[in-house]
Amino acid sequence: MIQKEIGYFFGAVRFFTRLPVPAWVGHSQEALDRAARYFPLVGILVGVSGGLTFLLAAFVLPVSIAILFSMAATLLATGAFHEDGLSDAVDGFGGGWSRQQVLAIMKDSRIGSYGAIAVALMLLAKFNALLELPDEWIVPAIIAAHAASRFCSTTLIYALEYVRDDDSARAKPLATRMGAGSLAVAALFGLAPLALLPWQAALAGLLLAALTTFLAARHFVKRIGGYTGDCLGATQQGAELAIYVGMLAVAWNFS
Repeated sequence: MIQKEIGYFFGAVRFFTRLPVPAWVGHSQEALDRAARYFPLVGILVGVSGGLTFLLAAFVLPVSIAILFSMAATLLATGAFHEDGLSDAVDGFGGGWSRQQVLAIMKDSRIGSYGAIAVALMLLAKFNALLELPDEWIVPAIIAAHAASRFCSTTLIYALEYVRDDDSARAKPLATRMGAGSLAVAALFGLAPLALLPWQAALAGLLLAALTTFLAARHFVKRIGGYTGDCLGATQQGAELAIYVGMLAVAWNFS
């Protein structure tokens, strides 16, 4: 039982990141179906890689440059998986009028002007939000935001319908509805790292991320009737930024 769960976790690592996994980890539809529950745990792993990179860089470089290195580390770890989803989703919803147009544009691998601008602004906003946080908050904020934002994406898998029917879609292996037990596991890993931060900052970040996720989900349902893999990536990116901004609001106004 434990070995199976470990295998599911490594399956999630393989699906969501570029990080190596043990050779014994198999590949099956069951493992992929169960991988979503460990999405936030993968976020912890990615966040730790970014946090450690920041700490190492900050020994010899200014905080601003250390933050850039930490962001680069997380991008390398994931292969910009979620940023790519953000760009495709923004291109789709920005350029398409009908449901079919939105889905067709999102499926196109080429990046459009909407997508390019969205990714550039997202990276710039995250960098500046982290830069303005108290230095001692930066590492726990990176870890907590990567975990909690992935839990936000996971709630879409639980609550919404998957709207693509082609086998080549990236989120197809995760498209089965999650059970309440799997969502609880995702919540545990997604919310636990928030305890590393002052409760006011953690609560503000979580509430703003929840609002962002709710608004995104409502928009997805209104426009296309559910979610796609690109919608999950866009939600993760938006929720991550929302967590940083919520924490920043507390740091600026109540510290």
